Amino acid sequence: MQTKRIAVFAAAMLVLQAAMPLEVSAASASDVRHLVKTLTTNGEMTKADDFNGDGLVNAVDLTLMKRAILAEAQADTGEVKDQTVTAITEQTKLIGRTLTKDGVTWLVHSGSAVECTVTGVEASVTIEGDDNVRSDAKYRPRYGVYVDGELIKDVVMGESEQVVKLFSGTAKRTATVKVMHLSEANNGAIGVKQFDVKSSAAKPVQPTAGKDLTIEFVGDSITCAYGVGADSQYVGFETATEDFSKSYAYLTAQLLNADYSAVSYSGYGIVSGYTSDGKKNTDSLVPPVYENVAKQAAYALPWDFEAHPVDVVFVNLGTNDDSYASKDLETRGKEYQTNYLAFLKQIRKCNPDAAIVCTLGIMGCQELYPYLEAAVEAFGDAKTSCYESPTHNITQDGIGADWHPSPVTHEKNSYLAADHICKALGIQYSGVGLDFAADGEYGCDFDKSNGADGWPYFSDWNKSLNINISSGGTSPEEILGYVRKLNLTKGTYTLAFSVKGGEKAEIPYIVRSMTDHKKVYCEGVCKGGAASEKFTIAADAPDSEIVFPVGAVGGLNLTFENVTLYKNEA
Repeated sequence: MQTKRIAVFAAAMLVLQAAMPLEVSAASASDVRHLVKTLTTNGEMTKADDFNGDGLVNAVDLTLMKRAILAEAQADTGEVKDQTVTAITEQTKLIGRTLTKDGVTWLVHSGSAVECTVTGVEASVTIEGDDNVRSDAKYRPRYGVYVDGELIKDVVMGESEQVVKLFSGTAKRTATVKVMHLSEANNGAIGVKQFDVKSSAAKPVQPTAGKDLTIEFVGDSITCAYGVGADSQYVGFETATEDFSKSYAYLTAQLLNADYSAVSYSGYGIVSGYTSDGKKNTDSLVPPVYENVAKQAAYALPWDFEAHPVDVVFVNLGTNDDSYASKDLETRGKEYQTNYLAFLKQIRKCNPDAAIVCTLGIMGCQELYPYLEAAVEAFGDAKTSCYESPTHNITQDGIGADWHPSPVTHEKNSYLAADHICKALGIQYSGVGLDFAADGEYGCDFDKSNGADGWPYFSDWNKSLNINISSGGTSPEEILGYVRKLNLTKGTYTLAFSVKGGEKAEIPYIVRSMTDHKKVYCEGVCKGGAASEKFTIAADAPDSEIVFPVGAVGGLNLTFENVTLYKNEA
């Protein structure tokens, strides 16, 4: 998080800078990157880093350098003319693992992108396709073009070159443009060749600013957002339904206002790729290709980790390994654990300063998670952590192609990922999108002094609480179903649940403090077997609980299902 500290320091220097003369000398994006490296790592200092010539190299130089570049970019020659700008790193921001070759920047992995501001009265971008554009239509690469955040073009690439109009008119306009690879490296790359702009600006195409946080996502088809656009689990793979912009990875980066990179291949694993017969598949492994731009021959060149430092590496691998390991879990699970540990060491070698967050479970495979957890423990690295992702709720949230996660599942997991990334970095996440009931303690209290009696059962598999009431006693709180130990923070929430067996009864519910029952944040009565209520908590409320006082409802067998407490707004 050194870059974040530099950014904060630079902001604090604005008053001083305003009083200083603006040195509008030559500067480039590479000068900025070198200075950032000098300030945040062990980069070698040069004379050019002291941009204002005061004998000090600090955040003032960085801010003045950026100002100089901006001033140059905003300079207007007064003559509107046709200009062609290549999509290289000096003139555009490159996101993710890309490869620039012969003046064309190839967007190799899911989400890889070129982003820039374009100033002019008219502009277009030229897109190229690699050999995969001649593949079967289901397996051709897909890309999206965004102008000021709006998707204006979504294409499954079937030709060697295309020109996409960005905007046109008579008035001068500055727009943020992003060309993003929506499918995955397994099905080819997308090339961004050039921007053609009719403009009077001295530099009509400029890279957008880098963000304070960068996250690398390492995964399989889940990270690629395989089948997220399909309308049935019985639909097979095609790039037309694969869309990284709907992936939990992209959504997580958006939540945290982070730059990102993805290294993800459908069917890949750590000890074995997907296998239908239980035999080890060593052709589809991430670790052997992790240090290259990508596996495919055209992009199998070393990736420069030093030039592309990240703050976090987020690993979501194991779903495909489970197709192999589950056939002999005790033996093969330990093999997965050994290989996972080796991969953690490889990641640490390539990213010496990054936090590492590991997860597994969105598509099931929970039996393999303890081996992942053991690998993290054996790694013994203070900056490495893990958590088990909840298996997608197909009935409630839908499903994509070949039983892959739906858009709703991806969205829910982005909130979880953002929360765990923030914990790994030691910063506070707002909690928006999290289900605060997911990790609560479920159970039931019986006050038998007035005859109340029954027996509860909690199913961890589907988070359901069954309360079989043999005698209700004399008051509601003599039988108290609960979800406890909820650490709620200030904000707006939605409580929802369903009750089987209580469709004809009135089932009370309360959200309150565990220690002071007079502090009630929400209360009501469930009628018809389901309830949903939105409420606001004005201040942080640690040690809260959801309770169901059912002592007075009579002899019923009640099952509380799908109890959720989602935070809607901070």
